[in-house]
Amino acid sequence: MISIKKRSLIVLIAVSLIAGAASMALYAGVDVYRLLQPGYKAERMISEEDYDWYRYLHNAYGKIDRLREHVSAHYYLPVEDDDLELGMLRGLFDGLDDPYSYYMTAEEYESVVISLTGEYSGIGVSLSTNKNGAIEVVAPQDGSPAHAAGVRRGDIILKVDGTPYSGTEIDLAAAAIRGKAGTRVTLTLLRDGEEVELSIRREKIISQTVRWEWMDGDIAHIRIASFEESTASDFKKALKTVEQRGAKGFVLDLRDNPGGLVNASVDVADALMDKGTVVYSEDQAGNREYFHVKDGKTDLPFVVLVNEGSASASEILTAGLQDNGVALIVGTTTFGKGIIQQLEQLRDGSAINLTVMQYYSPKGHVIHGVGIEPDIEVEPEEEDYAQDGTLLVDRQLNRGWEIVSGQ
Repeated sequence: MISIKKRSLIVLIAVSLIAGAASMALYAGVDVYRLLQPGYKAERMISEEDYDWYRYLHNAYGKIDRLREHVSAHYYLPVEDDDLELGMLRGLFDGLDDPYSYYMTAEEYESVVISLTGEYSGIGVSLSTNKNGAIEVVAPQDGSPAHAAGVRRGDIILKVDGTPYSGTEIDLAAAAIRGKAGTRVTLTLLRDGEEVELSIRREKIISQTVRWEWMDGDIAHIRIASFEESTASDFKKALKTVEQRGAKGFVLDLRDNPGGLVNASVDVADALMDKGTVVYSEDQAGNREYFHVKDGKTDLPFVVLVNEGSASASEILTAGLQDNGVALIVGTTTFGKGIIQQLEQLRDGSAINLTVMQYYSPKGHVIHGVGIEPDIEVEPEEEDYAQDGTLLVDRQLNRGWEIVSGQ
């Protein structure tokens, strides 16, 4: 990708104009020295194509340049041109009204990369930008430091170690939350209109994404907490185990599953449905990529549990199962995250994160910003929870068991 500073672009245009005029003058036999003298007037012939290009540059960037000069000249404090340029670059992405698309400086990009690839740990929490432009907790990971400290689904992260972050800075906030194991991070959360501050010890997160247990009547409860590299193989092992032990059916629990690797969710679908499409993606030009599975599904009946914390890859799996009529979906409408971002570093070390595609269900239903409505809606009641937020009565799981067991 070509990156040219605006001031350099203006100089480039000027040089191009002078060079073009000089070559025309030589061709016409005009004295080039006189041509460049102040006050010398002459017509400069350029092609219609070049004229349209220069006019486009003037119309597109002339106003920006005039505003920059006006702000620099009249703002009540001295202004740094680099600060204005950074603001313009961020503003370009703000115009998309997409919290998942944004510009990062070289320092910000480096911080994100280091936090993802270095010897760092975290607190086990999944984040997303909500419709109000704030950073929202999709779900704390089961058994994680965040879960133990009392972080809840729907909490809004206002600050990390005293530094405020908005939804357009979600990657920076996530990088700030990560750190060396044994150190602590302080989160300032907004919960039910009140600020809550939690100090959480970072740990190396070892994900066990698939767990299962028996319910009454030889019905298994299989929970997938997120989709990672080993999730599909772990799920297939769990499914084979319950099949061999005489299960009559199972409840697949995707509640508070924030997603993860799309291919992992498709691989899970491969064990649950016969040949067909799980999901497809589409870009601006209408180019599509289909995600298919082959024949060979389980013979056990099952239902799928979802809620507001089911996002991204878990929604892809849910949509595929629902549209193909494989299983009933029980719970509440899912989160609604169905777009794909591409992170690209520019030549100067800065980077952009840009939404380039979105996912659709096999029947063409939009997932992003809408979510997936369950076939059977079951809302938890206030009396189902203890004062500390512990779930005492799981209505959704109970309803799933009733369906599978034929009650």
